[in-house]
Amino acid sequence: MPERTVFFVSDGTGITAETFGNSILAQFPAQPRHVRRPFIDSVEKAALVAAEIDEVAQREGKRPIVFLTLINEEVRDVIDNPRCKGLVLDMFRSFVEPLEEEFGVKRSHRVGRFGDASHSAEYHNRIEAINFSLAHDDGQSARNLDIADVILVGVSRSGKTPTSLYLAMQHGIKAANYPLIPEDFDRGRLPSTLAPHKRKCFGLTIDAERLAQIRHERRPGSTYAALENCRGEVRAAEAMMRREGISWLSSTHKSIEEIATTILNDLRPDRLVY
Repeated sequence: MPERTVFFVSDGTGITAETFGNSILAQFPAQPRHVRRPFIDSVEKAALVAAEIDEVAQREGKRPIVFLTLINEEVRDVIDNPRCKGLVLDMFRSFVEPLEEEFGVKRSHRVGRFGDASHSAEYHNRIEAINFSLAHDDGQSARNLDIADVILVGVSRSGKTPTSLYLAMQHGIKAANYPLIPEDFDRGRLPSTLAPHKRKCFGLTIDAERLAQIRHERRPGSTYAALENCRGEVRAAEAMMRREGISWLSSTHKSIEEIATTILNDLRPDRLVY
């Protein structure tokens, strides 16, 4: 596996091919070399990729794995044919064509998921959510929290910002995030700006050892990064969330995707149905 190369070839951004391919590759040990080739929308471009696949096969002595999402059949056939020296996994032939038969209609042949973004309400909602999350990152603003879908709370560097942005970018969720700091623990209650919105709050915690490592990369040798300080903050934050009845999970061993899905399932299950 480490010596294998995986190609993600698409006439769009390649995000669909890569996401799907990586979810399958995750079932196997080791990490192959990844090569994304987006915007392959002509026979000429496809021929260059086909030549690259063949060259890699010859150099490595093993077939590259090729995840393919190409709409145009003429372009697709340049790569997906018996002469190709890669193992080609064509997502459209595997999934779209059986669905054409099942639905009794032909696909739209639209290239990429972003082709008509300017006319998509969903796309504009995501942009609005991203702007909201950026404006409400790390407690920068308490304005308009009444329209937030989710407010993430937790100690500094527990994963609130990346999770907020992922929720906004992937799900159109207006996610604010607010750090819990020693002054909050001394008071023994949530910051007053959050109290009216407690039902929207979701907590993130993290192992103290991992937190100290992350903070040390940011501010080495500081009290902020000291292990004992991290242990104290994590204990106090978890105690506060238990007291306030706020659901929470540890980000230590979970991906952003897992964290976001758990939050949606807990606070906004309606966003899992669309």
